[in-house]
Amino acid sequence: MADITKRFGWRHLRGTPTAHIRHHRGGRLAHDGAGVSFWFRPLVAALSEVPVDDRELAMTFHGRTADFQDIAVQATLTYRIADPAVAAEHLDFSVDPDTGVWRGAPLEQLSTLLTETAQQHALDVLARTPLESAMTDGVTAVRERVAAGLAAEPRLPASGIEVVSVRVMALRPEPEVERALRTPARERIQQEADRATYERRAVAVERERTIAENELASRIELARREEQLVEQRGTNARREAEEQAAADAVRATAEAERSVRLARAEAEGAREIGEARAQAQAAWLRVHADTDAATLHALTGTRLAENLPRIDSLTVSPDVLTGLLAKLGTGQGADGGRPA
Repeated sequence: MADITKRFGWRHLRGTPTAHIRHHRGGRLAHDGAGVSFWFRPLVAALSEVPVDDRELAMTFHGRTADFQDIAVQATLTYRIADPAVAAEHLDFSVDPDTGVWRGAPLEQLSTLLTETAQQHALDVLARTPLESAMTDGVTAVRERVAAGLAAEPRLPASGIEVVSVRVMALRPEPEVERALRTPARERIQQEADRATYERRAVAVERERTIAENELASRIELARREEQLVEQRGTNARREAEEQAAADAVRATAEAERSVRLARAEAEGAREIGEARAQAQAAWLRVHADTDAATLHALTGTRLAENLPRIDSLTVSPDVLTGLLAKLGTGQGADGGRPA
């Protein structure tokens, strides 16, 4: 909207770069352009403001497919007014000289023109397309048909309008029909999910079986090795027993031989000692055979005294002394008056 200020019965208009201003004074064009600024008298001035920027027009309308199914179309048009002078001649873009507001609703008229034109071409495409095809390829078909139809529409260039682009966001059937169409796809997706689950379980079971087989094989191999270990231990024990028995036999043989040798040596020693003792005894007997009885008695007393224990004190009673004296007296008389 143009910015208009009042000064002493005059008006000053200041436009914007995106608005094309046309000023007629007395039926003649005084100012024409975008972003212009000028003074004017409101009583003799006719002003038009035509927007020249790109504008978006959102559209939503319903159509019917070849199989008589209702479908909603959501689209957006991008357009611009390429020829402001022609647009100002065919549409009412006049503004109030005091407020700068449009006297009519030119953009609504333009939107109605574009919407109805686009809707006509879209409905023509949908009427020859089944619902299933419309749901899969309908967006591209509708967009191309609407763009081509708007480009070939003669009224748009005649009004100075240029369509920049056409976008179709969605084609949606009724909710019940959409749910019905989703069901097969959901079933297929669920079947794929179930199949993937079953395959994953099968793979898991196969892996578990492989793991169990590996564990069983490991246990079998371990048992076999334990059996070999037991056999080897038995063999080693038998060898050790045999070696120990052989060593014991050798040791026993050596001990027996040593004992025999010791016994022989002891017997030999005992024999020699016996012989020596016998010879000594014989010599002793021979020596004593030539000795008289008194000497032998003296030697006997000496030997007896040597073998008697130590006597610290001796008490002789009168009876013992009398007997000894009697024996001594008897002995003296028998030997010729001298004791032995």
